[in-house]
Amino acid sequence: MFIETDEFSERWAPYAVAALRIVTALLFLEHGTAKLLGFPETPMANPALWSLPWIAGWFEIVGGLLLLFGLWTRWIGILLAGEMAVAYWYAHAPHSPFPLVNGGEPAILFCFIFLTLAVIGAGEWSLDKRIAGKRSHVWGYAAPGGERPGLDDEE
Repeated sequence: MFIETDEFSERWAPYAVAALRIVTALLFLEHGTAKLLGFPETPMANPALWSLPWIAGWFEIVGGLLLLFGLWTRWIGILLAGEMAVAYWYAHAPHSPFPLVNGGEPAILFCFIFLTLAVIGAGEWSLDKRIAGKRSHVWGYAAPGGERPGLDDEE
């Protein structure tokens, strides 16, 4: 007895998306705490007030927490993808056109993961899904795994 690829994907995709969201949020949150709280200790700690790294640190802490809990995931994904695009072009690209050389690989990966989350939503284990479950079927949760038996069935 083999599982059809589509059945497998439909069953596990929402959990894979949630795992991607949670791990990404934790890694991103670490960048913010390193900048603003000095933990873990890095050379980027304690940037000047209202400087771009200071503002980025707040984006990373607040955005990381919102993503961790899966709240407003699509909007936060767009906002953080923009932050990472700015970070890449402002801080990395001037040093070299090659991401491997300029150290911009994490910024690029974060940017595209955030864009992915903006498109497909938070997945399982999210406040977005819990909130959407209380709405009407017209405004329901539409990301993978958000199907609600009886409401989303095609006739």
